[in-house]
Amino acid sequence: MLDVIRAAGTISRVGLVKATGFTGATISTVVRRLIDDGLVLESGRAESTGGKRRVLLQLNQSSRFAVGVHLDHAGITYVLTNLGGSVVARMSRAGVGTDDPAVIMERMATEVDALIDGAGVDRSRILGLGLVAPGPMNQISGMRVSPPTMRHWEDYPLASALETATHLPVVLDNDATAAALGEHWSGDVGGTSTFAAIYMGTGIGAGLVVNGITYRGASGNAGEIGHICLDVNGPACWCGARGCTEMLAGPGAVVSAARADAALARAAGLAESPERPRWLADFAAITRAALRGDARAKQLLENSARHLAIAARTLANVMDLEQLVLTGPSLAIAGSIYLPVVRDELDRAFFSRATHSITVRLSRSAATAPAIGAAALVLQSELVPLREGLRLPDNLGDAEPTGQPTSR
Repeated sequence: MLDVIRAAGTISRVGLVKATGFTGATISTVVRRLIDDGLVLESGRAESTGGKRRVLLQLNQSSRFAVGVHLDHAGITYVLTNLGGSVVARMSRAGVGTDDPAVIMERMATEVDALIDGAGVDRSRILGLGLVAPGPMNQISGMRVSPPTMRHWEDYPLASALETATHLPVVLDNDATAAALGEHWSGDVGGTSTFAAIYMGTGIGAGLVVNGITYRGASGNAGEIGHICLDVNGPACWCGARGCTEMLAGPGAVVSAARADAALARAAGLAESPERPRWLADFAAITRAALRGDARAKQLLENSARHLAIAARTLANVMDLEQLVLTGPSLAIAGSIYLPVVRDELDRAFFSRATHSITVRLSRSAATAPAIGAAALVLQSELVPLREGLRLPDNLGDAEPTGQPTSR
C-alpha cells in the first residue's frame, strides 16, 4: 500500500481500495498505522465530485532516509535519499585503488557519517545503507569472483564489514541491478511492466525489472550481458570465456585501442604510462576528442556502441522488453554517441518490433544511478516487501477521480 501511495503522489482511501483491491476496513486500519508511524500525511481534500470531498494521502518524504553507496575501482559515490527516493545529499570520493578492503571500509564509514551530518538529518531516521558493487555478487560473502581491478576484494565480507563500521543495517546487491531499481523507484519508467537498465561503468551489466520486481536470478547475478559472447574467437575475458561484450565494448577495450594508436593517444591527452588503470578518466578524454571531431576517437566509440547494441538486442529479445535505459558513469560521459547506435539496432532488428516498439533512452541520473538504486534497495526492503507477481496498476492517476497529478 505504501508503494501505491508513493507511485500515485496523492491518492484517497477510496482510490487505494480501487488500486489495491483491499477492503475499506483494511485500508482504514493500515492507513491509520502509516499515519501514526509518520510515514504518510493527510494533505488536504480532493475537489468535490458531488459528494463529500475525500481526504488525500501522500508520503511524508522527510520521515525516513536511506544511504546508497556505489563501490567501484574508479570511485565511490554516496547519496542520501528521502522516503520518496529523491536525493537530498551526494558526494563522490576516490575509488578503492589497491588499498586493503578493511582500510576502505573505515574510510567509507567516515564518509557516510560526513554525508549524514552534512545534510543535517537525524541518524535515527536513517533506515539503513544500500551497498552496491560490480558483479558477480554473493549476498553473503560479497564478490565471489571479482573483476581484475578489484581482485583483492574477492570473498571479502562486504555487507557485514560495512555494517560493523557504520552501525547501520546494510543491504548488498550488484550495481547494474541497483541502477534498474533506481529507475523504477523514481518513477521514470512509468507503468512499463518489463524493462532493463544497461549499465556501463568500468564494466558492463544489466538490471532487470519484471512487473515492478527486480529480477535477480538464482544467485543475484541476472543480466550479466557484459559476458554474452559476441565473438567465439575473440579476446580472453577475465570471467573465463572469450569474446565477451565487456572485452569488445567496455571502456577498457576503448582505452586500450586508443593507447595502441599513438597519434590518437596524444590528441586525446592520454598519460603515457599510468601507474594504475584509469579507465574512466581516459574514456572521458577519448569521448571529448570524439565530440571535438576526432574521427579516430569517434570510430572507436561507435565500434564499442555497435557491440553494446548487439548485446542489448539479445537481452531485449530474450526478455521481450518494453523499455531499455542506458545508464552508468561511462554512458553519462558518452551517452550521446551510444544512444543513437543502440536505438537504431533495436528499431531495425528487435524481434518483436512488429508487435510492439521498445523505448530506448538515457537515464536522467546516469552518473549516480547505482548509488541512488542502492538507497532504493533499503527503502524497498524496509518499507515495501513486495511479493513476486505484484504489479502496480497502470491507472493510479485514475484511481483518484479528481485528476490529481501523480509521480508516475
